Amino acid sequence: MTAVSKPAGEPEGTAEQAALTDGIHLVVDALKINEVENVYGVVGIPITDLARVAQASGIRYIGFRHESDAGHAAAAAGFLTKKPGICLTVSAPGFLNGLVALANATTNCFPMVQISGSSERHLVDLQRGDYEELDQLAAAKPFVKAAYRVHRAEDIGRGIARAIRTAASGRPGGVYLDIPAAVLGEVIDAEKGAASLWKVVDPAPAQLPSHEAVDRAIDLLASAERPLIVLGKGAAYAQADSQVREFVESTGIPYLPMSMAKGLLPDDHPQSAATARSLALKRADVVLLVGARLNWLLGHGEAPQWNPDAKFIQVDIAANEMDSNQPIAAPLVGDVGSVLEALAERTKPGQISVSAEWKDELADRTRKNVDRMAGKLAAAREAAPMQFLGALQAVRDVLAEHPNVKLVNEGANALDKARSTIGMQRPRHRLDVGTWGVMGIGMGYAIAAAVETGDPVVAVEGDSAFGFSGMEIETVCRYRLPIVTLVLNNSGVYRGDEASTTDDPAPTALGARHERMIEAFGGKGYRATTPDEVATALREALAAGEPALIDCVIDPADGTESGNIAHLNPKGISAKQ
Repeated sequence: MTAVSKPAGEPEGTAEQAALTDGIHLVVDALKINEVENVYGVVGIPITDLARVAQASGIRYIGFRHESDAGHAAAAAGFLTKKPGICLTVSAPGFLNGLVALANATTNCFPMVQISGSSERHLVDLQRGDYEELDQLAAAKPFVKAAYRVHRAEDIGRGIARAIRTAASGRPGGVYLDIPAAVLGEVIDAEKGAASLWKVVDPAPAQLPSHEAVDRAIDLLASAERPLIVLGKGAAYAQADSQVREFVESTGIPYLPMSMAKGLLPDDHPQSAATARSLALKRADVVLLVGARLNWLLGHGEAPQWNPDAKFIQVDIAANEMDSNQPIAAPLVGDVGSVLEALAERTKPGQISVSAEWKDELADRTRKNVDRMAGKLAAAREAAPMQFLGALQAVRDVLAEHPNVKLVNEGANALDKARSTIGMQRPRHRLDVGTWGVMGIGMGYAIAAAVETGDPVVAVEGDSAFGFSGMEIETVCRYRLPIVTLVLNNSGVYRGDEASTTDDPAPTALGARHERMIEAFGGKGYRATTPDEVATALREALAAGEPALIDCVIDPADGTESGNIAHLNPKGISAKQ
């Protein structure tokens, strides 16, 4: 895109007009060359015209109400597409709001690029008090995979190329790209500008493990009496679905999916050990980690949660992740697809076998846990007031009728109980809080899922979690996205029946008629007090394909503080005691 001008001082019509461009158009052209289709952001000084030009060029710009939510959307876009999601923010406070999501994307290994306008260096560096003055590059560096600043319009193409490659290559993550306002407004020769742009070729090339590493892993699996495969969200991100399934099924090894890896194989697959998770971890003697890390979500690989004598095989694109918590007996450095293909190719027929005793042990525990859960679900179905499990099994039954629906889930009890209640049948159809366990990802993730895939989305939210990004319901309505939000409303953080010790509400108390929010923005609101009402409202909303919100009224006494991670709370003498 070019602007047309003439040399200064030339009378009209006396010289050929020169074709010029500026930093704003170069940013947009660089994004288009790199096949960026969607940008998420919040406009303001100095990037409003950048959003306008992007939209006019054919890039879809989705404008949010808060930069953190726009950033979470870009991160989710990265997870779903394997291409860096792009977030556009203003300077200083807007940049810092987006940085929360960028740091979360880095922690979760989602490729994302945050592009922010900024103040001029000669003012910032002398701390002269410019508008929204902040050294944004320095602020970003501790929280991201990489941070870059563009000082000249002719380097915009290079900066965007570097950001895209860095975000997607190796272990994916968040990249910050700082473009000062003066660079966005800088005018240069259009031909020179066009020559400065290029498309990134193969930003995340395949990385194959050595034959020695593969054979070491196979020998270890072959020696196992009780092998186990743990599938993490990295396995889902890799989009190596056929390789994952082929290796699991050809070896017969039981597998345990982490929450965002659910659906790589159907949750009701006969090799799934998800319902016998505790037993599987405590008894497994050789564990193959595929796109999963031994972080707090897996108890750091330590006893008593794990067998203290377990040996670990780890598949990871980053060698420095090995041995981060436990000794890795067989590191497999490479991308998930390449590693699993190599394992399949070099495993001899019958070399890996799983004993009937190990299969029967897990199957027996699975049956017992399924029966125990069935009893809880039956009781919850009839409970009045409605309980979390009553509402969630209604959601489960409706989603089984709509396998293309993407599920977004956050909260404490809303998250924990949904994980164990709602089964997944397809990969990358479940997005949740991930490694940091942050609240507030819900609406951003839901919007990205709808925009990037075109599929309907159901966001199951705790009422506390929904409060972090609930204003984005207006964004959902403005863009008429097929998102149904269910708020599991027990009137509190964790639960809503805590008594106050003063005239103020208790610290955990909440109260809202959430369905009225969406009505204010032109969406459809429902209020449900029974599982049947939840199911009826959800079916109607999905059939309409329009923005909707169902406020599910849950018993205030139903809920556990901190969900399943109450053990992380301090153990001192609390005010409640």
